Amino acid sequence: MKADLSVKIGKLHLNNPVMVASGTFGYAEEFRDFLDLRKLGAVVTKTITLNPRQGNLPARTCETPAGMLNSIGLENPGLDVFLRDKLPFLKKLGIPIIISIASEEGPGEFVALAKRLDKVRDIAAMELNISCPNIINSPQSTVHSPQDKTRNYRLSLPAGQAGSIDYRLIAQDPRATYEVVKRVRAVTRKTIITKLSPNVTDITEIARSAERAGSDAVSLINTLTGMSIDVEKRKPKIASITAGLSGPAIRPVAVRMVWEVYQKIKIPIIGMGGIIDAASALEFFLAGATAIGVGTANFINPAATTEIIAGIKQYLHKNKIGGMKEVIGALQV
Repeated sequence: MKADLSVKIGKLHLNNPVMVASGTFGYAEEFRDFLDLRKLGAVVTKTITLNPRQGNLPARTCETPAGMLNSIGLENPGLDVFLRDKLPFLKKLGIPIIISIASEEGPGEFVALAKRLDKVRDIAAMELNISCPNIINSPQSTVHSPQDKTRNYRLSLPAGQAGSIDYRLIAQDPRATYEVVKRVRAVTRKTIITKLSPNVTDITEIARSAERAGSDAVSLINTLTGMSIDVEKRKPKIASITAGLSGPAIRPVAVRMVWEVYQKIKIPIIGMGGIIDAASALEFFLAGATAIGVGTANFINPAATTEIIAGIKQYLHKNKIGGMKEVIGALQV
């Protein structure tokens, strides 16, 4: 029996359900010597903003037990450079290209990005990164009030000054999530995937808001907020103090959240968070994910994605399963 690994997400038809998570695979060209990129179900690019971003100051990464912290700060060349220098390679791959987009200036930037990208035929879908915890304003920047819930903001302190850090993400508020997705939906016919944050009380509430606003799918989870301290120096190991935790350490949380969201929405889920092999990928499918994104594993094993695809095929063959539809949400409780 030949297993059918194909899945559908919005208007996207994927030959298999394995894609790479944004921010862990660059713009794909960086991995061209390590695996056959055409075997991927889709490529999700590093997040793009309207204008170039230098990202956060170093140190920006550190290893943690069964994972890593990162605070890259969405470093990217901006939309114009992406379209000119990065997209030509991507479109030659012959697989769906999903561009991850984020905003520095509220929902208007999401709309501006979506309007321009809607006209680019070679881009199959957009992932709305409304959940990155690592965007930091400079000390001179205006910090928006908590009432302005459609902006990402974080209060950053001058070096060496003690104090608290406050931040709010679009994905931490159901109303703000709804408004952003609704406004993007109004300007594009392309598939919209909304990336959700685990740093909330009830992720299903946010997922339902994205669905009501017209999102074709949701992806979860983005990184958990964490921190690590150098006990000898008595200083944070990451310059921004807090950062995003990823890797196998967060997988049980991610699987639980995928399972919870699956009970509440009808649109597809792209599951991610600590997937390193076929077995960990299958946990997400059984919990309700239609597709999965491989992230931190790419840094350890650049060929992890293709190995996972092969492992899923073996699982389906071994269990005499005809296709992914029989696996998705098949958890027996």
